[in-house]
Amino acid sequence: MYRSLFPRDMFAEMDRLQREMQQAFDLSPTIRGFGRNGFPALNIGGTPQTVEIYAFAPGVDPSSLEVNLERGLLTIAGQRANNLPESGTNKAAVHINERFEGSFRRVLTLPDDADPDAVTARYRDGVLHISVQRQASSQPRRITVQ
Repeated sequence: MYRSLFPRDMFAEMDRLQREMQQAFDLSPTIRGFGRNGFPALNIGGTPQTVEIYAFAPGVDPSSLEVNLERGLLTIAGQRANNLPESGTNKAAVHINERFEGSFRRVLTLPDDADPDAVTARYRDGVLHISVQRQASSQPRRITVQ
């Protein structure tokens, strides 16, 4: 005869709220990237000569991708189309739809030594690879002692 005052499991609801709060604070628009669950997923690394950015965006038409660099901010934007059958058709029904679709935008702050005139972007097999050269003046060099 015990009746719950909550329509759902209170602990499950608290866990969901905690995850949502954590995701809200995980976002940081820096070279270190964003928190998980962003689209496209990013891998960012570097060498003394370059900054390498890999954006994993399968199913995106390369012509819909836009890569901009302005005042040290690198922006990756685009759109992924919906490939599911229309709800009005009699041929198929959609039971689960977990794939991201629609417009997306990711913004990264590049290091101060990034050269805005030496940026290349290539899209192949669902991966956008952006390579940003570092300025020559900031690269390590050996100085000979006379």
